[in-house]
Amino acid sequence: MIPEKLKAEVKGLNFYYNDLKALKDIHLPIANKLITALIGPSGCGKTTYLRCFNRMHDLYPNNRYEGEIILYPERVNIVDPRIDPIEVRMRISMVFQKPNPFPKTVFENVAYGLRVRGVNKKCLLDEKVEKALKQAALWDEVKDRIDDLAFNLSGGQQQRLCIARALATNPEILLFDEPTSALDPTATAKIEELILQLKKEVTIIIVTHNMQQAARVSDYTAFMYLGEIIEFDRTDKVFTRPSQKLTEEYITGRFG
Repeated sequence: MIPEKLKAEVKGLNFYYNDLKALKDIHLPIANKLITALIGPSGCGKTTYLRCFNRMHDLYPNNRYEGEIILYPERVNIVDPRIDPIEVRMRISMVFQKPNPFPKTVFENVAYGLRVRGVNKKCLLDEKVEKALKQAALWDEVKDRIDDLAFNLSGGQQQRLCIARALATNPEILLFDEPTSALDPTATAKIEELILQLKKEVTIIIVTHNMQQAARVSDYTAFMYLGEIIEFDRTDKVFTRPSQKLTEEYITGRFG
């Protein structure tokens, strides 16, 4: 158990694609308003695990969950089939590997989730869109281009726009799936700086193939291999004094 207050707790989570068991008995605490990184070789289950948190797997047939992801403080199991996945996605937002702005203006991209929630009053939309763009460190760059198409932004700006879109509905947890893998080093540094700022306001879980990135931004790190959690601890300990030989071999580049 980690000493910090928990935002979520994964208990005995299994996940199946049809008959393929992709996640195996995962137990993992998620500290409130801190950053938890998931590392491990390609195909080990990191993204599969991340997508359980906002029920993305429900979009495809024959996928199923076993076990629990308990969301605090209500102690609700968000993978319970009786829980509406739309409600889960309102509370837990996701930013994907490649920037995926909608074919709309900068403003309408950020306002999208708010409109889905029934917010249509212009003054309220203006206020919330500006706040989200400021949270995503993008407002100063786009405030004079708010009605331009989002596709006119640079790749790094588009990714920050997607972060603003995710933040606009005030999520409790923000999921990042390799958010800088398609970006250059300058844009990557901006996103990392932004992620560190955001943890003051929201709990963050980040999947990254970049171990240096995990070491730079996260408070806790989980090392996954073949659908299982091999090791979980404070990031500095995982990277300097791993308790499992497999973790050490992965971090030192002997496999993966």
